[in-house]
Amino acid sequence: MSLLDIPDVFIGSTDDGHTFVIINRRIPDADRMLTEAGFLAREHLGRTLYLLPPGTAQDAHERAGIAMYGLLAHTHDLIDLCWTTRWTPGSPVADPEMRFHFSAGTVAVTARTAAARSLLDRHGFIPMANGSSYRPPDGLDERRLLGAVTAAETHAYTHGLSVRVDLGIPTPADIPPAPRRTSAAAPGSPTTPAARRRTR
Repeated sequence: MSLLDIPDVFIGSTDDGHTFVIINRRIPDADRMLTEAGFLAREHLGRTLYLLPPGTAQDAHERAGIAMYGLLAHTHDLIDLCWTTRWTPGSPVADPEMRFHFSAGTVAVTARTAAARSLLDRHGFIPMANGSSYRPPDGLDERRLLGAVTAAETHAYTHGLSVRVDLGIPTPADIPPAPRRTSAAAPGSPTTPAARRRTR
C-alpha cells in the first residue's frame, strides 16, 4: 500500500503539473462532485483517478476547492498535498522556501529560509548536518508520517511561506496501482452480507 491509499481522499500533484484525486472508500456522489468541478475520470491500474491537466494554479485552486467542499461533507479523512493548487495573488514562486520530497517510503525536507527552518523545528523535524535539510521524527509509521508532513505544510502555507510537496510521481501514468484486495474482503462477497438498513 502506498501513501496515496491511507486517507479516504488523497489530493496530490504529479511532477508534470497534473492535479489528481484518489478516492479510497465509497463516498456518495464523489464521481459527480469531481466531474462537475472539471476533473476527468480515468481508470488506472485498478483504481479511478480524477485528473486536472496542467494549467493555472488559480484555476486548479478553484476547481479543487469546489470538489473538496463537497467531499468534506462526507469525510474529514482528506489529505491535500497538492502543489498545483497553491495559488495566491501574484506570480508563482519558482524556488519555494520549503520543499518536501517523498521517496522510498520516507520524506526529505529542505528549508531555504530561517522562518521555514524554525517551523520545521517546531514540528519535530530533525536537522541534518548541512543546516538546510531535515528528516522526519523517528518512529513514524506511514499514516503518522503523512500527518506530520500535512501539519507542517499546512502550517507553513497559513503563515505565508511558499511550500512544495513532491510526491515522486512524474506523470499520472506513474501513480501506483490500487492495493490488492483479498477475496474475503471483496465487496459483495457472499461471506460478507450487506447490513440491512432499518426503515422508519
